[in-house]
Amino acid sequence: MKKITGLLTCLLAAAFVNAQTSVATTTAANTPTVAKADVSKVLEFKEDNHDFGKIPYGKPVEFDVLIKNVSKDSVKIENVKVGCGCTTPKYEQGKAYAPGEDFKVTLGFSGYADGPFEKYVDIFFNNGLSKQIKFHGTGYKVPETPAPSNSAVQKLKTAGK
Repeated sequence: MKKITGLLTCLLAAAFVNAQTSVATTTAANTPTVAKADVSKVLEFKEDNHDFGKIPYGKPVEFDVLIKNVSKDSVKIENVKVGCGCTTPKYEQGKAYAPGEDFKVTLGFSGYADGPFEKYVDIFFNNGLSKQIKFHGTGYKVPETPAPSNSAVQKLKTAGK
């Protein structure tokens, strides 16, 4: 009985593995491949990886993603998707930007990060174009009380007069 149970278990496992492989192969073979549009041929981004450097904890900061339409057709921003509620985008949705026109998306960060942070924002344009923007930095907490006074500094100041 143990041999039969072991044999059935092996056959069942082989059937599951084969089914997974077959479906993946069939799906990949039957799915038409669609060429993804190259956003760099349509839009030029001034900066797609912004470093805020060190920012005080809780101090909101912003930066502008400067974009230029380098194509022969107009371009529209359809959506801007942020990773969390700490990031806020500002942009004109649905406005058509003519060939050669410059425009921007302003990205704000709440500053509520203690230590290194890294955020991603996806900008979606018409005609299936999209671009991922990254910003990063380091948040630090400002001490609640100032450093104690140093009497030695005062002695040096009076001695030099």
